[in-house]
Amino acid sequence: MSLIEYKGFGGVPLSADMLGDENDPAVLLIPDVGQDRAAWRDVADALVLSGRRVVNLDLREAGEADGLAPHIEDLRAVLAQMGSRPVVVTAGRGGWIATRALALDGVLLAAGLVLVDMPVDEDAIANGVPARLAIPALVVRGGFSPAQCSAISDTFNGALPMGESADIDECDLELASDRKEALLGQLLEFLERRQPREAMEFKAGSDPRTLRDAMGCFATGITIVTALDNAGTPVGLTANSFTSVSLDPPLLLVCIANTAGTAPALREAAHFGVNVLQIGQQPTSNRFAAKGEDRFANQPWAPGQTGVPLLGSSLVSFECQHESLHEAGDHFILVGRVVRAQFEPHRDPLLYFRGKYRRLHFA
Repeated sequence: MSLIEYKGFGGVPLSADMLGDENDPAVLLIPDVGQDRAAWRDVADALVLSGRRVVNLDLREAGEADGLAPHIEDLRAVLAQMGSRPVVVTAGRGGWIATRALALDGVLLAAGLVLVDMPVDEDAIANGVPARLAIPALVVRGGFSPAQCSAISDTFNGALPMGESADIDECDLELASDRKEALLGQLLEFLERRQPREAMEFKAGSDPRTLRDAMGCFATGITIVTALDNAGTPVGLTANSFTSVSLDPPLLLVCIANTAGTAPALREAAHFGVNVLQIGQQPTSNRFAAKGEDRFANQPWAPGQTGVPLLGSSLVSFECQHESLHEAGDHFILVGRVVRAQFEPHRDPLLYFRGKYRRLHFA
């Protein structure tokens, strides 16, 4: 992240955070009047992770007597300096600024407009502001606080020539972080349609890094596969290539690298365990992925009915009987018949996506 400065109307300096790769599609974030760019910081970070270049702008300090006019001219000045047409995302009364700034020639300045929790007045409709917006627009209600729906706001939305609207359903919000996740979902869905990114390509026999990154775009849970070696010593390793195979008979599989230190023991074991991890077990995942450590030291575990070590506090633990083994390039596929499963569904899963640990929520 870098701090940059734009020249607003009359040469007034306006500070902004610049985040992400300069070659990615641009998003300009505008806060509510009276707020600063910190209000958008978490959203900005999430947008960067989604492959966007983000400019998180501060508004000038202006007195109430000045009205919105300086802010409107500031926004037009900033857009003229950006060098590309961003999607403008606003909060609260920042939407008043953007709709007026983009009402006449917005198609030359911006690729789209998102209005989050914008209070709507009858004057805006009477002056034809929404009808003059010739860029794709999304109105989101309930992005930061419960949605304020009214006949006036419905009229405003209906007057947008290229507009759509979305209300964040309060029934889906169990945690404070859920609202932010729902808002990000609406933003990203709009951006993917109005400002799509180009896909990278893998060609057989070349560029294994691209293939690895492509595989990493399949979000997975994380497991630790455990067994006993010939000496009765517990062994285990972290793996995320895991899936259900069949319910009748009850089969699952894991993929194990041939070079893994525990590979010989897992090849020969009559039984093995698969422990699906929850968010509090990230240190455990790291420990079982590292080399040269006593992986079971200070790790709570207990033998299952078949004797395989099962890790305490896991989201799910499967006990499996060896069913079959299949060679597959630099890995082997270990298929197990589930003889026992136990799970605690109220724990959140530990996720893995694009080479990093993730959580179910954006918190």
